[in-house]
Amino acid sequence: MSDIQDDKAPHVVPFILERLAHHQRRYSSDSNPPPFFLGLNGVQGAGKTVLVSVIQSTLRSPPHNLPTVVFSLDDLYLTHSDQVSLAESHPTNPLLQHRGQPSTHDIPLALSVFKSLKESKPTKIPQYNKAAFSGQGDRVPSSEWEEVNTDPSHPIGVVLFEGWCVGFRPLSDETLEGLHSRASGIRHDPKANYNGRLGHNSLQSVTDINDALKQYDALTDQYDAFIHIDAADPQYVYKWRLQQEEGLRAKKGSGMTDEQVKNFVDGYYPAYELYTETLRQGVFAPREGGEKNDNEGWRGRQLRLVVGEDRKVREVIKI
Repeated sequence: MSDIQDDKAPHVVPFILERLAHHQRRYSSDSNPPPFFLGLNGVQGAGKTVLVSVIQSTLRSPPHNLPTVVFSLDDLYLTHSDQVSLAESHPTNPLLQHRGQPSTHDIPLALSVFKSLKESKPTKIPQYNKAAFSGQGDRVPSSEWEEVNTDPSHPIGVVLFEGWCVGFRPLSDETLEGLHSRASGIRHDPKANYNGRLGHNSLQSVTDINDALKQYDALTDQYDAFIHIDAADPQYVYKWRLQQEEGLRAKKGSGMTDEQVKNFVDGYYPAYELYTETLRQGVFAPREGGEKNDNEGWRGRQLRLVVGEDRKVREVIKI
């Protein structure tokens, strides 16, 4: 939304520059150092797009003058035909009937783009057209993708990769089952006021998502630093998406109805319930069942900004 006033960059830019300096020192003796990979997660409507624009402009401008490429997990959705095939192969899973959730992205393509950028090779950045097929979306032909690293004397120095579920880590089967069981129990308790969506989906449906998410670790493990724009209450996403759609309707004369917006967010919300807490603990933190070792250099590489209902920063936490 263009009317969102950014108050996040004053916290985020110094953090990026600090981690970037650390990266440059690490590769100071390398004649061809790899670019700095920055992952950014933000709940839908929290002002992520505005922040990303400020970051890119800042890094590209003096005194930094860093060739910077920004792209999104949204650019890596499956082709329309592959998405249709995925939906048809999981007819009872409502979470896979449209793009959005883990499983609906082309991870091999993402890994090939990451590898090419890391090696400073000429690289085409995928693009996706959400308006194609009456809003179902489709990938833009590769002939129309932007190509970067075409000038060997000015290789990409920073890669900023953003998205609503960037950094999500898969859960163990036991943890997943426990969270789902708890949500289902609250949903069926007449005394409880359950406003989530996890309990409305079957265990198999969310297991499909969790299993697919294991492939995404290969991307997350490549980030040199991470930024998490977190909502004090994830329910804010419903209000923010309604506001965004109201703006679109006013500007373009068309857009989703309020009920369609609710249904749209409902499709994403189970993942917020499942993976937000792990994200808050740190994407680089020792994993479930892994060795507990505080000396492997993971601390200090993630910044978490907690925003209120007005999207303004309420708390800044370095993890």
